[in-house]
Amino acid sequence: MLPLTLAAIADITGGRLTDVPDPTAQATAPLSFDSRQVQPGGLFACLSGTRSDGHSHAPAALAQGAVAALATRPVGVPAVIVGDVLTAMADLARHTATQLTATTVIAITGSAGKTTAKDLLLQILRRTGPTVATERSFNNEIGLPATVLRATADTRHLILEMGARGKGHIAHLCAIAPPRISTVLGIGSAHLGEFGSRQATADAKAEILDNLPTAEAGGIAVLNADDELVRAMTTRTSARVLWFGRHHTADIHAQDSTLDHQGRARFILRTPDGTAPVRLRLHGEHNITNALAAAALAHAAGTPLDSIATALNVAEPLSSGRMQILTRPDGVTVINDAYNANPDSMTAALNTLFALAEPGHAVAVLGEMREIGDESARDHREVGRTAARIGLRQIITVGGPDASAMAEAAQAGGITATHVTNKDHVPALISKILAPGDHVLVKGANALGLETTAQQILRHPSGV
Repeated sequence: MLPLTLAAIADITGGRLTDVPDPTAQATAPLSFDSRQVQPGGLFACLSGTRSDGHSHAPAALAQGAVAALATRPVGVPAVIVGDVLTAMADLARHTATQLTATTVIAITGSAGKTTAKDLLLQILRRTGPTVATERSFNNEIGLPATVLRATADTRHLILEMGARGKGHIAHLCAIAPPRISTVLGIGSAHLGEFGSRQATADAKAEILDNLPTAEAGGIAVLNADDELVRAMTTRTSARVLWFGRHHTADIHAQDSTLDHQGRARFILRTPDGTAPVRLRLHGEHNITNALAAAALAHAAGTPLDSIATALNVAEPLSSGRMQILTRPDGVTVINDAYNANPDSMTAALNTLFALAEPGHAVAVLGEMREIGDESARDHREVGRTAARIGLRQIITVGGPDASAMAEAAQAGGITATHVTNKDHVPALISKILAPGDHVLVKGANALGLETTAQQILRHPSGV
């Protein structure tokens, strides 16, 4: 965080100081909204949630070393009192962004792959200079200001993942930290329940392009040439457009791609600067697109090709619940892809499972998919049919009626399928199914908490 006195913080946020013995005391460490993660010299944001009110944790945060709290009422410890904590966080982040004159801000959105592409880009760019990136999936009005406030004067790249639950959300995030380089990875079926259609989703995601600088001013839009809705977004920007994709006409594309026996991609990375061989450590053919997006963003930021390729060749998954592959002592392999799910990512995950497992050794725990629109039941049935078509031995589905429909479709396709409404039943069921050499995929809506289930399955032999 750029150092700020408490008096300056009050001025920037329109707040007032309470219980502050020294208004010239400085906040020098990042803002945190978790009192357990406060760093000495940081700010603690008193956010109110459904289960806890951050105001009650302010004394603990100060005891951990926070210099003050950002609060809506006095909390008995040094605090900046503001009308709304989220608005104050945005104000502070906006002020910080204006001071980061030597920092390239890069924004990433899309229906799927945001976090993986962000993690790959981070591993490329941090080789060339100090880089700050969104942690995990803190890509909303809470996480983005907190990310910006982690930047310092020597930060060379600031990578901001941007999510949206509705129209105007990404525009709001871009107004906090205007990007110079933005990408839209693709428009899928995720969040159709919120947006209503893929076109409405595309319109919301395209907000990330609306306020890019012109091409003459250095603005670059990095767009997925394989997605027709993304291709149509060129009308939304006067920035230079850089295309990535699987087709050879894209500026940055993959040539001669293959998968090894563990579903890891090899390809020749072709860019305007030349070619380089890439062998990903990430599993799944879909990660070729994520790697191409990261390569295109890094190229747009001026990174040499050899640095891009070298980083991609050694890049590892950084965020939990995304194609994490671990093998138990008894030879059972658990694929933890439980962070979230939509029809596109479910299909990609099932194809990866099929590529990894020997015939007869593929099992899946599939939770229901949420926020995917009016065709949810149909989409769940299609996932069940896909599981049967690619030859899984058995699936367990978790959730409500749509998950049950997924199991019924899989059973109708000729494979064994069991449905449970509670994830707590899964470990005992799966322990009776798995045998050495099996691969089990765990995937579902984030709200189901199946990442815990994946960890339980890893605890050989009982799973509990």
